[in-house]
Amino acid sequence: MRIKRGEVWLADLNPTRGSEQAGTRPVLVFQNDVVSKFTATVLAIRTDSDPEVSMLPIASFALFLLCSQPLLADDWPAYGHDAGGTKHSELAQIHPRNVARLRIAWTYRTGDLYQPKDGGRPSSQQTTPIYADGTLYVTSAFGRVIALDPDTGKPRWSFDPKTDIRAGWGDFANRGVATWLDSQRGSGRPCGRRIFVSPIDARLFALDARTGKVCGDFGENGMVDLRQGLRRPPKGKDEYETTSPPAVLGGLVIMGSAIMDNNRTTMPSGEVRAFDARTGKLRWSWQPLPAELDAGAANAWSMLSADEDRNLVFVPTGSASPDYYGGRRPGDNRYANCVTALDGKTGKVVWSFQTVHHDLWDYDVASQPVLFTLKREGLNIAAVAIGSKTGHLFLVHRETGEPLFPVEERPVPASTADGEKAFPTQPFPVLPPALVPEKLGEQDAWGLNDADRNWCRERIRSLRSEGIFTPPSVEGSIVFPGNIGGMAWGGAAWDPGHGYLIVPTNRLAAVIQLIPRAQFQSESQRKDRLGVEFAPQHGTPFGVSRQFLLTAERRPCNAPPWGALSAVDTATGKIAWEVPLGVIPWLSGHPNAAEWGSINLGGPITTASGLIFIGAALDPYLRAFDTATGKELWKGALPASARSTPMTYRSPKGKQFVVISANGHNIDGSAPHDEIVAFALPD
Repeated sequence: MRIKRGEVWLADLNPTRGSEQAGTRPVLVFQNDVVSKFTATVLAIRTDSDPEVSMLPIASFALFLLCSQPLLADDWPAYGHDAGGTKHSELAQIHPRNVARLRIAWTYRTGDLYQPKDGGRPSSQQTTPIYADGTLYVTSAFGRVIALDPDTGKPRWSFDPKTDIRAGWGDFANRGVATWLDSQRGSGRPCGRRIFVSPIDARLFALDARTGKVCGDFGENGMVDLRQGLRRPPKGKDEYETTSPPAVLGGLVIMGSAIMDNNRTTMPSGEVRAFDARTGKLRWSWQPLPAELDAGAANAWSMLSADEDRNLVFVPTGSASPDYYGGRRPGDNRYANCVTALDGKTGKVVWSFQTVHHDLWDYDVASQPVLFTLKREGLNIAAVAIGSKTGHLFLVHRETGEPLFPVEERPVPASTADGEKAFPTQPFPVLPPALVPEKLGEQDAWGLNDADRNWCRERIRSLRSEGIFTPPSVEGSIVFPGNIGGMAWGGAAWDPGHGYLIVPTNRLAAVIQLIPRAQFQSESQRKDRLGVEFAPQHGTPFGVSRQFLLTAERRPCNAPPWGALSAVDTATGKIAWEVPLGVIPWLSGHPNAAEWGSINLGGPITTASGLIFIGAALDPYLRAFDTATGKELWKGALPASARSTPMTYRSPKGKQFVVISANGHNIDGSAPHDEIVAFALPD
């Protein structure tokens, strides 16, 4: 528990808050910040209806807190715990001294699995549950919403959006829901608290949090079709999707979109739209690309963040279409590959920070911007952490977008592809330093044996490899880090006690090759190019192929770790510690496998007790690390790997749970899973 100095309503500490009547709620008055029940100096306790203040001895207050612990439940009301995406909980019942005692408390299976036999990807249950008003809300990969009892995991209700699961979706995933409390109704009335969910097919539903029934006054019978009203609509269902929950700001629910990569230049437009949370009416729309640019996308497919006090929404965007050729979209493609702060009332741009100019590498801003407080020379600075697939972490001022550490524009290589003009410079943060290696030469070739190293050395020598911003080419270019990062969509977590940003990263080189249009069809049908992705990039002179730089035994050519967890000290901009994260299953038999790390897709969370929880890696475990040192303290076995971010809450009965979706990564030949797994300390 951490309570700021000043007056705090007990209703703010109560899992049923919002139900108390004004004039009867007690208020605590603190002299200092409270970081545990034993460190409080209480000046007074009173009620808002009685101006008379009565003193409460410190010892009595400690006893009061001990006796009332079940009331001090910590909700997790948004994907990233809060609207600012900190992924930080003030709970401390589970701490470094007892975390090794965690056991599975309950498991819930959604029952929604799809393994296609022809076309489309398997379903991927990437949900992070939210917890509000004593109920846990989870989603299946199909976008079905289930309300669970937080102590037992038993379902209370479910809502099925009837998603067409066989439509050939791209990244067939759902990452969860958002919630909004209508101040005009209160949580006790129908649709007083709403749950918003958007399945893969880009429909936005508003549900009554108590019953799961649609709120008929929202949109058309409880639903808004997000494919309608776009400046450039999709040509097929699979071109325009939604995978992430919306942001909620005031009375608005704000949506981005997921747009298919690399199909054509004029893909659907990637506008961000704000809808009235009560009626579903469109309040504003923001276009990231100008209408005259012959490109689409630049969409916000990841999680948005919001600052209620400043009435700002922070939008992370990806590249303009297509990813690997920009000859039809000249210039820096402003507002692509950015975090842009929009005015919550109007959708107008307040500031924008671009992480990559004229992206040619699929270097999206894939993760949720983290709103945190940077402490410098005794001052508290409202800040935003911006993570990119480049592995660059930019820390900027929340109100202006100005960098809080130096950022340099450095020259980068030119393109050799016909019609392409790569941007001459790219932004590099001086601090924090790059969180991943930025160049792979033949001298860096790695392998378990001489045969591996020789093969990798020759392969690297045959390709263009001039560092992180080597443009794609006809001969083939190494993109390092590759298209999964750097920082992937799991993003960072904030630990205010240490001032650390906890960041998972990937380090896996990819080979990108531009294929002249006349040769693309024959190349893409060659049977000897198994494991290679092809995309047409219609409207450009080139199709493209993409593959990871691996040996025939699936061993990377770049040195480990291939996945890591880092702590960035925001006061200094330096890396406080870094440890490998996870184990690649097909290499697990090697004695050094734990030192090599694993590709990871999913994020960390932090707690006030000094713990980090993260799944994300390819092996089937949820892990706990010490925030101060990065030491692994515990790992709990899961039925499958967790391509998701965990969360934690304290139930009305007073028990802290850590919950994660174990769904598998769908890249190692294993079947997908659908388990929601909750861990807790034994009674």
